Amino acid sequence: MSASYDADNIFAKILRGEIPCHRVYEDDNALVFMDVMPQSAGHVLIVPKAPSRNLFDADPAVLAVVIPLLQRIATAAKRAFDADGVSVMQFNEAAGGQTVFHLHFHVIPRYEGTPLHSHGRGMEEPEVLAANAEKLRSALAALN
Repeated sequence: MSASYDADNIFAKILRGEIPCHRVYEDDNALVFMDVMPQSAGHVLIVPKAPSRNLFDADPAVLAVVIPLLQRIATAAKRAFDADGVSVMQFNEAAGGQTVFHLHFHVIPRYEGTPLHSHGRGMEEPEVLAANAEKLRSALAALN
């Protein structure tokens, strides 16, 4: 059994509006925002609003509504950033690479022959994050 959910994790604070983010999309079930330490331009996070530590304790009903959103965001990211592909990543527990213990999905535009930046390399400039969020919002709107 994994450890319990910590309601003071950074994503819970973002969901409550205690910490700002560059929002791309929000509905009753999830918030999508730019990763402040992107591994590629357009790196975005999909965070379900329902509290769960990770995949192990997530409600299957939450996953059922988040996965179609994940597909739409990945499609929009590929288009918005003219990417060759998209990596979707989801980590569970520290041994699995998880560093924020609230279920979340990474959507990262990828390019042939270009490796990902390391995640902890530093914070992206807010202006870049804002511009990338706008590009992604526009691409998402065009899918409708």
